[in-house]
Amino acid sequence: MFFTRQFKRYFFSLLILITAVLMMGCQNNSRNSNPYNDIIIPGTPENRESFNDLTAAQTAANIKIGWNLGNTLDAVGLTWLGANPSVSDMEKAWGNPITSAANFAALKDAGFNAIRIPVSWSKAADQDYNIREDWLARAAQIVNYAAENDMYIIINSHHDEDIFKFTNAQVEDSLAAFKKIWQQIASAFRNYNEKLIFEALNDPRTKNSTKEWSGGAAEEHNNLNRHYEVFIDVVRASGGNNNKRVLMINPYAASSEQIALSALVIPKDTVPDKIIVSIHCYTPYDFALNARSPVNTWDKNNSSDTSPITSFIARAYDTFLTRGIPVVFGEFGAMNKDNEEIRAQWAEFYVSAAMEKGIPCIWWDNGVFTGGENVEKFGLLNRRDNTFAYPLVVEGLMKGVSGWSGR
Repeated sequence: MFFTRQFKRYFFSLLILITAVLMMGCQNNSRNSNPYNDIIIPGTPENRESFNDLTAAQTAANIKIGWNLGNTLDAVGLTWLGANPSVSDMEKAWGNPITSAANFAALKDAGFNAIRIPVSWSKAADQDYNIREDWLARAAQIVNYAAENDMYIIINSHHDEDIFKFTNAQVEDSLAAFKKIWQQIASAFRNYNEKLIFEALNDPRTKNSTKEWSGGAAEEHNNLNRHYEVFIDVVRASGGNNNKRVLMINPYAASSEQIALSALVIPKDTVPDKIIVSIHCYTPYDFALNARSPVNTWDKNNSSDTSPITSFIARAYDTFLTRGIPVVFGEFGAMNKDNEEIRAQWAEFYVSAAMEKGIPCIWWDNGVFTGGENVEKFGLLNRRDNTFAYPLVVEGLMKGVSGWSGR
């Protein structure tokens, strides 16, 4: 009888302990769960798609050459459209046509295997950061265009600088808005397969600050890193395939400056080897990006022309890839200055040099082909008839992919 009474006491004590642990687990799951997970956005998969569980490095290696759907879903400053503009008006606001499945088919046929889809979400959200369902559905429709062509796809938060801030005075409000925006994005797209990548931000920075484009300050670095911790936690808690999805983060302003690269802290994750770093670099600056500069020549045999490219690639490689962290150049390009042949040579050199270090590149295409001397003309694909305005540049990009010595 004594043994029986002792056994009963131990048994009930153990049962109480197990119950308490399970209740704590339920509470923790409740705290970490995504309140939007029960919502299905039209056009998105209702169930998990088959998922090939690749590492970030394997994913980056599978991306050969990419293209940005620029100046489209990312168009902002649209007050002139009224208080509740239509989805199509927001998409066309910066002069580009409605995106079509044929656009991505043309890109796939030309050799591109990755699409980056920049999206501004705050313009389609209310004051509590609830994103319009029709805007999420349109983004999903465009993702589906790329998915139908079996392409890698990157969606991000782009031009949302009015709500995402990196100073100490503004960071708490920013983190709350950032969490809510990404809860909705992650939940909406949670069931897509491994070819969909989430990129937390775009050029995260303090607008009009003294170091906006020169690497940022320590305060901003620290607060940016806090955003990435929230990003990881939100995505991993959002169900579907998001517990193993590859994610992408940027240094401050997506800068190639060493101060920004060194300040980026890779956040802790629940799964290993799932984070890619994205960097933007249009270089040499006067040739590639400065619309006010008359420089339209470049020579692969001139070290002053090539070193701006090779030196920043070396910085990216030494800072990240030597530590096993893959890198993608999420934006690059050289604007048209009536120099197609020279741009084609530049493109081949740039892509080849990056691929030598295992870094794929994604061309920034803003759909702009004409305009004054101060206009950034990065258009490549004419989205109205699906022809390439500068076929030699496209050829140079593809040569850069196929011609690097590490084949």
